[in-house]
Amino acid sequence: MTIPLGGIPPVGIGAVTGVAGSTRGTPATEGADGFAAVLASTFDKLQATQSVTSELAVQAATGDLKDVHDYMIASAEAGLATEMVVTIKNQAVAAFNEIMRMQI
Repeated sequence: MTIPLGGIPPVGIGAVTGVAGSTRGTPATEGADGFAAVLASTFDKLQATQSVTSELAVQAATGDLKDVHDYMIASAEAGLATEMVVTIKNQAVAAFNEIMRMQI
C-alpha cells in the first residue's frame, strides 16, 4: 500500500461491523485493519507530523536549522494533514447524524 502525503494512510470504511457501545469483540475492534485501528493510527501519524514540525520550528527560532526548506515542507504537510483529519471528522459526524435521523 502506498502512503500519501505526510505518511497518513487513506482511511477506508472496510469491515466496520460493530455496534457502538457493544462489549463483545467484533472484527472491527479485534482486527488491526478495522476502522477504529486505522483512525487511531491516522491520529498518531498526525501527531508525529505535528511534533516534527514543532521541533523544526524551534530549531528555526534558535538559529540551529540548516535548511529552512525542511521546516516549510514539514509545516505544509502538517497543515494539509490537519485539514484532512478535520474533514474526515466532519464527514463522520455528518454520517452519524444522518444515521441517527433515520427512522426504523
